[in-house]
Amino acid sequence: MKVDTIIIGAGTAGLSALREVRRQTEDFLLINDGHWGTTCAAVGCMPSKALIEAANAFHRRRQFDTFGIRGSDGLRADIPAVLEHVRHLRDGFVKGPEAVPGELGRRALQGRARLAGPGAVQVGDLRIAARAIILAPGSSPIVPGPWKSFGKRILTSDTLFEQTDLPKRIAVIGLGAIGVELAQALARLGLEVAGFDAAQTLAGIDDPAVLAALRPLIEAEFAVHLGKAAELEDEGGTIRVTAGNATFEADAVLAAIGRKPNLDGLGLETLGFTLDDRGMPPVDPETLRIGDSLVFLAGDANADRALLHEAADEGHIAGRLAAHDASAQGFCRRTPLAITFCDPQVARVGPPLSALPAGVVTGEVDFTRQGRARIAASAAGLLRLYADPADARLLGAEMCAPAAEHLAHLLALAIEQRLTVPQILAMPFYHPVLEEGLRSALRELSRHLPDRGGSDLSRCGDIGHDALD
Repeated sequence: MKVDTIIIGAGTAGLSALREVRRQTEDFLLINDGHWGTTCAAVGCMPSKALIEAANAFHRRRQFDTFGIRGSDGLRADIPAVLEHVRHLRDGFVKGPEAVPGELGRRALQGRARLAGPGAVQVGDLRIAARAIILAPGSSPIVPGPWKSFGKRILTSDTLFEQTDLPKRIAVIGLGAIGVELAQALARLGLEVAGFDAAQTLAGIDDPAVLAALRPLIEAEFAVHLGKAAELEDEGGTIRVTAGNATFEADAVLAAIGRKPNLDGLGLETLGFTLDDRGMPPVDPETLRIGDSLVFLAGDANADRALLHEAADEGHIAGRLAAHDASAQGFCRRTPLAITFCDPQVARVGPPLSALPAGVVTGEVDFTRQGRARIAASAAGLLRLYADPADARLLGAEMCAPAAEHLAHLLALAIEQRLTVPQILAMPFYHPVLEEGLRSALRELSRHLPDRGGSDLSRCGDIGHDALD
C-alpha cells in the first residue's frame, strides 16, 4: 500500500496537520492508537478547567460575608455530582475529534504504527509507503515503576476525571502547572491535600519575586513541601508519603510529575539519525523536520512546547511543509505564552527571566492595593515586567495575579509586535479595571528607561489616589 502522506496520531497536532495536508491532497492516511478524543479535550485542558471552575465557585462562599451575604455555611460540595458535571462537559468536547474516523472512512486507521525507515510505516501486518510522514503520537503521564504496585490508588490527569468519587485525603506529587491547578481545586472542594515537589518552585515560576508572592497564597489552602523528593510507602489501606521531615497519610496519590513523549516502539531508530539520551532524534524547531528526512515530529511528542496552542501551530507547520515544500526554511514561532489556572493565576510571557541577558530593566506592581482587585476581593499577587534598557522594548513578563490569563494575552500581543514601553503606555486604559495594575508596572518600568519619546500621554503619572489609579 502507498499514500502521499501518513499522519500518526489524532491529537491536536495531528488534526492540525491533517487540515493542512487536505488542502493539497486527499491521498493520506491518519493512523491513531487508542482514543480519538485528544489529550486536551479528554483528559487535559478542558476537564481540568471544568473541575477548577466548580472548585472556585464553591470556594467563593468564603468571601460572601465580605459582601454582606450570609448563610454560606449551609453549602456543601457533592463530589460525585461535581465529577459527573466535569464528565458531561468533557463528553461534549470530545465529540468532534471522536467523529474524525467516521468522517474519513478508509483514510483513518486504528492501530499502533511503527516506522520502517524514512518512507514507510508498519501497522500490524500492513506495510504502508509514503512520501512524507508526520509523527504526532502525543504524550502520557509519568508514573514511576515502583508506584504502579499501588494500583488504582495512584491517579493521574488521565484517570482523575474518570473517578465517580474521590477519597478524603490526596497527596499531589509534582507541583508544576498541572499539579498546582489540581491540588488547589481538590483542596477547595473540601478534600485534605498535601503537595510535594523535589524542586524549589511552584507552577514552573522562574522569577524569585513572583514565587515569593505566590507561595504563601498557595500554602494558605493546602500543605506545600518543596525541595525534597517524595517517597511512597504502603500502610495497608493508606499510602504514607514522606519528603524529608514531612509526612502525609494519603488515601490516594495524584502523580503530576510530567508527561513523557509517546516515542517507545515508534521506530525512530530506523530513520538513521543518532538519538539522544531521551530517545529523541534531531528536530528543527522551526520546520519540525527530523534531520534532512521527510519525517516530521510535532506536538507533545517532541517535548519542546507541550501546550495546545503550540501543538496546533506545530501541526500546521508540519502539515504545510509536508504537503507543500519540505525544503522551505520554516516558520517564525509565536511569542512563548504559558498560563496556570490556579488562583491567583500564574502566567509567563516571552522568555523566562533567567534566560534574558544581564542588565534587563524590571518593573512591577503589587496587586494587594489595586483598586479593582480590592473591589472583587481578589487583591493578591505580583506582576513583573522585563524590558531592554537600550531600546525600551518589552521583552517578557511573569506574574501571579487575578485574571492573569487576560493580562498575559495583552502582553503577548505587545511583545509579538515588538512594542516599547512608551508605546504600550500610550494606549487607553479604562477605569476601574485590573489592567490598570499593568499600567502601574509599565510606569515603574519607564522610570528606569531612557526617554525614547512617544505619545505625550505615555508620560502621564499616577494621580496618587487608590480609587483613581
